[in-house]
Amino acid sequence: MINLKRESYLKRIRPYYGQQLIKVITGQRRVGKSYFLRQVKDELHKKYPKANIIYIDLEKLEFDTVRTYSDLYKYVRIKSSKGLNILMIDEVQEVTEFERALKSLLSDGNFDIYVTGSNSMVFSGEIATYLSGRQVEIRVNSLSFPEFLIFNNLNADDKSLARYLKHGGLPYLRNLPDEDEAVWDYLRNIYATILYRDVISRYEVRDITFLENLTRFLADNTGNITSANNIAGYMKAHKQSKSVSVIISYLKYLEQSYFISKVRRQDVAGKRILSSGEKIYFQDLGLRNILTGYKPADIAKIIENVVYNHLVSQDFRIYTGKAEEREIDFIAEKDNETSYYQVTYKLADQKVVDREFGNLLQINDNYPKYVISMDSFPITASMKGVRHVRLIDFLTK
Repeated sequence: MINLKRESYLKRIRPYYGQQLIKVITGQRRVGKSYFLRQVKDELHKKYPKANIIYIDLEKLEFDTVRTYSDLYKYVRIKSSKGLNILMIDEVQEVTEFERALKSLLSDGNFDIYVTGSNSMVFSGEIATYLSGRQVEIRVNSLSFPEFLIFNNLNADDKSLARYLKHGGLPYLRNLPDEDEAVWDYLRNIYATILYRDVISRYEVRDITFLENLTRFLADNTGNITSANNIAGYMKAHKQSKSVSVIISYLKYLEQSYFISKVRRQDVAGKRILSSGEKIYFQDLGLRNILTGYKPADIAKIIENVVYNHLVSQDFRIYTGKAEEREIDFIAEKDNETSYYQVTYKLADQKVVDREFGNLLQINDNYPKYVISMDSFPITASMKGVRHVRLIDFLTK
């Protein structure tokens, strides 16, 4: 199992081992938060062999009576010792006002606390204020392409890439046969769990049909500039009228459940965030594909989504850009450095080459600029400083 470690996330959390902070592991359901938490548990057991480890999995029946902060506090107190206690809670959002128990336990000084959660709202706003900076978040995503190769014992080739683009990167897929029927059945169940448990039930959504149609609209329009206003117009034209405010709320619910990500637009020249339009991407490609079916006609949308996910896995802060009248697919920022990306399926002719490279050549700075495509070989090493990179090389670098 050692080869299946999610090392990039372990590197991020190790500096906080033993620190008086609540380590919050967040992410969409079934991306491997519980798996990762157990890896952290194994490392902590080796680091602190005499520590008392209290592990609470709130999705198991044995913890069904732990549903309020007082239940949680009493249970932990019974299980705790006078020495170092390592407290680990899986899916902590199932406990009402859990933050009250965690704050009290943290103040005792002998608790090292780790929790997972599948809803970003749980760890923001009033709760974050209540914990007063006593938390640090480690965001876990679906498998990156290199992780996907390791988990499934595959080589980096076109066949593996096609499988990844089609089925996505949920870790459990390694236990299923590489057959569409088995994979789609599993992904449909995960989609239903996210939609009904993390969105409909949590936020008391009443118009379920509209929400389902909204998710399909987002899948159809992956990577397109969109807004609540034009979604409302489209839905109204298809005889499903909803106010803009309701659509904004539904989009927020989907984002808070880590099902989708919204990417804001930035003016390249002025570095200001534009108020109109944003792009929507899915945090797992397989879950996106079950909404519309995996269609060859959607390949450009899918590879743009996978480039976005890869940049996120590398800890970049992402915007979509506008350079004069041209659209830039991604502006990626990290450590006071910036890079720019255009994504296309194939550089099939000179017109496409001129468009994709030309968009980046509009940007008058010296930061790196890349055109990414699924061409089987590099079309050109560079054009006036803009580099062409094959998708498979970009994802495995």
